[in-house]
Amino acid sequence: MNNQEKMHPGVLSLSVGAFAIGVTEFIVVGVLPAISADLKVSLEAAGALVSLYALALALGTPLAVLGLSRLPRKQVLAGLMAVFLLGNLLAAFSTSYGVLLAGRVITAVAHGAFFGIGATVAASLAPKGQAGKAISVMFGGLTLAMVLGVPLGSFLGNLMGWRLPFFAVAAMALAGLLAMLRWLPSGMAQAASGKASTQLAALGDRHILTMMAVTTLGFGSIFAAFTYVTPILTEIAGFSATTASALLIVFGAATFAGNLAGGYLSSHLGWQRSLRMMLVLLAMTHAGLALSLHTPWALVPLLFLWGLFSFGLSPGLQAGMLATAEHYTPKAVDFASGLNISAFNFGISFGSSLGGLMVARSLMGATPWAGVAISLAALAPLAWLARRNIGAPAGAVAAH
Repeated sequence: MNNQEKMHPGVLSLSVGAFAIGVTEFIVVGVLPAISADLKVSLEAAGALVSLYALALALGTPLAVLGLSRLPRKQVLAGLMAVFLLGNLLAAFSTSYGVLLAGRVITAVAHGAFFGIGATVAASLAPKGQAGKAISVMFGGLTLAMVLGVPLGSFLGNLMGWRLPFFAVAAMALAGLLAMLRWLPSGMAQAASGKASTQLAALGDRHILTMMAVTTLGFGSIFAAFTYVTPILTEIAGFSATTASALLIVFGAATFAGNLAGGYLSSHLGWQRSLRMMLVLLAMTHAGLALSLHTPWALVPLLFLWGLFSFGLSPGLQAGMLATAEHYTPKAVDFASGLNISAFNFGISFGSSLGGLMVARSLMGATPWAGVAISLAALAPLAWLARRNIGAPAGAVAAH
């Protein structure tokens, strides 16, 4: 196969499921004030629906992947999408904060296992040397959700009630389920999974833990400010709620472009160089945001750069974990992939919780500075991995 060959339709079906997942993960950000008012909880409590979702995902994903890694991949991925669909229906029908949170927890665990197993499936279906591109195509569904799903869902949720987006996500999950049943090949080769104790040993491998630290800090740096982006835009920058929803489209368009750019750079420069570049540029953008919150005209290009560099990290972070796992824990690649999905969401939970603490202390305008510090901190574990000279997995992302 050459590099111009079309991507396997199975990878595209995973992208459809990823789109639904992306909307449900981030839709709360766009309707945070509406949930707070309707369920009569504080803005910080409503924001916890982001951090607690991420925490449930982070804790549940490795266990789910461990339990499912020996089962047929097509059936596992379809089953996870069905559970995700049911969790969204529970959230949509909820009339209390507790029921809404329960629906979020159910969808979170299905979400994490879907991405943990789905990333390795996408890589396995890719042409030789194009695993990074395949992962970026799958994650492209997630970022496309930021372009279309979250802004549209936020607009409709604020206009017609915050439950409507959850019903819409359930419909999209059904579309993803049908696409996977149609296009994912049956009898896909399983990863070379060892017994449970062998896979769990990945939790004690310093290289795996270090890669998790890169992911946690790098991706987590975004969410101290992003969790509260709607009140930041309305209460500090002075935009209307409608304009703030429209500005999320700018951010979302940038996440889609950033994801594709991150996949390209990971495949051509290597995941380590790609991540160093993205982290430095992300820190600079966070600083620009912090200095421009009272200058509305400057925020539009900065929102684009924020989305570009934030989600430009994703393919490199996941490709880096696959490379690290194939090198150091080859019998636990699926499990390590799941651990990295946990690391993404430990980062979201950490960043969102830190942002919540700052908001509670009337420091919402300072949340981008937290992003500067955290993204720069991610460079330290990345530098340690670089000294170990970990290359790309066979047939995956080219490292130079």
